Amino acid sequence: MNVLRSHKAWLAPMLAGLAALALLLSGGLASASESDLVLPDLGTQSFGGIDGRTLLMGGIGVCALGFVFGLVIYSQLNKLPVHRAMREISELIYETCKTYLVTQFKFILVLEILIGAVMVLYFGVLRHMDAAKVVVILLSSLVGIAGSCGVAWFGMRINTFANSRAAFASLKGKPFPTYAIPLKAGMSIGAVLISTELMLMLVILLFIPGDYAGPCFIGFAIGESLGASALRIAGGIFTKIADIGSDLMKIVFNIKEDDARNPGVIADCTGDNAGDSVGPSADGFETYGVTGVALISFILLAVPDTAVQVQLLVWIFVMRIVMVLASIGSYLLNEAIAKGSYADADKMNFEAPLTRLVWLTSIVSVALTYAVSAFMIPNLGGDTTLWWKLSSIITCGTLAGAIIPEMIKIFTSTESRHVREVVTASREGGASLNVLSGLTAGNFSAYWMGIVLVALMGISYYFSAQGLGQLMIAESVFAFGLVAFGFLGMGPVTIAVDSYGPVTDNAQSVYELSLIESVPNVEAELKKDFGFTPNFDKAKHYLEENDGAGNTFKATAKPVLIGTAVVGATTLIFSIIVVLSNTLVKNAANLTPQERLKEIMGLLSPLHPPFLLGLVTGGAIIYWFTGASTQAVSTGAYRAVEFIKANIRLEGVEKASITDSKKVVEICTQYAQRGMFNIFLGVFFSTLAFACLEPFFFIGYLISIALFGLYQAIFMANAGGAWDNAKKLVEVELKEKGTPLHAATVVGDTVGDPFKDTSSVAMNPIIKFTTLFGLLAVELAIEIDRGTSLVLAGIFFVLSMVFVYRSFYGMRIKSDEKATAAAGARATA
Repeated sequence: MNVLRSHKAWLAPMLAGLAALALLLSGGLASASESDLVLPDLGTQSFGGIDGRTLLMGGIGVCALGFVFGLVIYSQLNKLPVHRAMREISELIYETCKTYLVTQFKFILVLEILIGAVMVLYFGVLRHMDAAKVVVILLSSLVGIAGSCGVAWFGMRINTFANSRAAFASLKGKPFPTYAIPLKAGMSIGAVLISTELMLMLVILLFIPGDYAGPCFIGFAIGESLGASALRIAGGIFTKIADIGSDLMKIVFNIKEDDARNPGVIADCTGDNAGDSVGPSADGFETYGVTGVALISFILLAVPDTAVQVQLLVWIFVMRIVMVLASIGSYLLNEAIAKGSYADADKMNFEAPLTRLVWLTSIVSVALTYAVSAFMIPNLGGDTTLWWKLSSIITCGTLAGAIIPEMIKIFTSTESRHVREVVTASREGGASLNVLSGLTAGNFSAYWMGIVLVALMGISYYFSAQGLGQLMIAESVFAFGLVAFGFLGMGPVTIAVDSYGPVTDNAQSVYELSLIESVPNVEAELKKDFGFTPNFDKAKHYLEENDGAGNTFKATAKPVLIGTAVVGATTLIFSIIVVLSNTLVKNAANLTPQERLKEIMGLLSPLHPPFLLGLVTGGAIIYWFTGASTQAVSTGAYRAVEFIKANIRLEGVEKASITDSKKVVEICTQYAQRGMFNIFLGVFFSTLAFACLEPFFFIGYLISIALFGLYQAIFMANAGGAWDNAKKLVEVELKEKGTPLHAATVVGDTVGDPFKDTSSVAMNPIIKFTTLFGLLAVELAIEIDRGTSLVLAGIFFVLSMVFVYRSFYGMRIKSDEKATAAAGARATA
């Protein structure tokens, strides 16, 4: 209730929107759609003498093992030695993160009221489902939210104590522990996240009645998408407000990185977890789930043979189960190799073992894909060749999970020519050429990423044309969905290398904030209590160098997730097309599914004006979203900088006060909430407006936001990554902190902050939420007469514009009029 009271200015348009939603129910019962999907009996087909249901029950056991594996690593990390000065800092970071997360969870529940109202109206009133079934669907959405929030909390908790353990381990003067601890934390998150997601989906698949399971999957996906969207948007805004506020002090006061006297540093550490741990954890959970729901929906809608449906459903879930084992096994093997190579080394390339882990997991996953497919589906629908063709399609996605990171490293790694060019340009041209060089790298990376995705999807399209059409309609769409499936096949490892970054970033900060070097008699204490003499110079160097590797691998994970969102959205959009083909085609009952689709596809053309206008509108939404999220960061950073400059104390103190640090966290939270709420409701009402306006307009809109979002996200993420590591190069390799060159790279890094960690990363859950929610919205819209639909489109569009307006003009930086007048008077004098 406090959340509602603090934002009562938003309640009027929200309630108006719900009132308008009620008007959508004036039509009759909709035709069959994804909400009517009935899962077949999975026990009717046998795989190597084991029925499908029994096979998947064994999968629950594998998920339990994966979950236990993650918890064991959690326990191991928690028991690692750490000095009290470092532990106190990491616990302070945890407490501020906890306060932030509790606030965000309350916000998400407010948003769930909106989404829940739509689901009740749709399933309960329009679809005339009985109350028990509607309650189960709502509970499924709450489970989805709980899943996203739960894994986000787990990721935040483990990262906020792994940071101090990594910082402490660096004191021994060896690089290996500073690598091993962040990766162990990441694998713990990855294993728990994927195992939890997969187990929840298997529970719905195996224990929910078949006629309930379809809508439950939709409710579950919408819930986890809602949670991920809110946490990604808010986390991205929070972390970059804090990061910019903290970083700019290095220029303003010429102080060192993570100076303990800077009250913005604790907020920056909190933001590292809010934006780079909480957000990606929820995002990865949602991406994994939504891709699975999209494939389930497709199989049930597009495959007429029930036996083939069962074979495909069991096959895709067994593949996911096997790939969990592949990821864990590859990690254990890679760690044994890395330990043998680097355990006693005085120097190591931190990126090398991470790269090997990604490729090793990819190769093992590909091998298992073919082996398991040959065992499970040697004869699919009478065709004995489809097992290797389907395996080849998934392989396109699995290889993408390794190829894409290699492509991204070309533009973001500290070894990259592009990053070094940013530094070179900055030396002579200052901040101006720094920014231009980063923009160039981002644009160029989008070109190559597009070519790679087209090549992989083109190969999958080729294989889909080799017999899949005999089993299903729109076989190429299924192929694209399997590519997205393959992207996430090695999910635990993808999450692990992404989570590596926030731990390495925080470890460096914890080292500085702990003031470990100035603790009285610290060397004797460490020798007595922990058995080693610290090497402070090497520790600082390894932590900074490893942070560069963390930056690189954070950058590599982002395009994988956005690529999955775009490729997977294709499969979800297919469900909307099927709904339209069942409802809008004349004499649909007398036509085959292929004939109905052919009629609809004729209107999905740029020659059909509504579709073309939808394509144009989607681009407008992506650019609004980019601007609105950046505006929230800019205004919040202005307030944070204003407060820090007024309250920082550089003389007579060793640390900033906890009160001042918490005030900066409060500023970041405030603007993260405001920005997220405006953006989310803008997206929510835009989706309703465009769904009501015209169905083909809406499909064009969905396709457009996916394509515009893909390139905008890749460009922004990689430009930001290049700027970030250019600064790191100056700090670690060139050792030119405090110079004009360093100042120029700090400016570039602050420009890149909202690029790489706010606007770009949040497009992934936004695309999926819009497409998922669009499934319900478009079905609501096509049930009412044209005149009412247009009126409602107008109402929802006006409501969306309210929040679009607020996202800019309600978030503007308001200057102090008296100060401005005084400055003007001085200038005149």
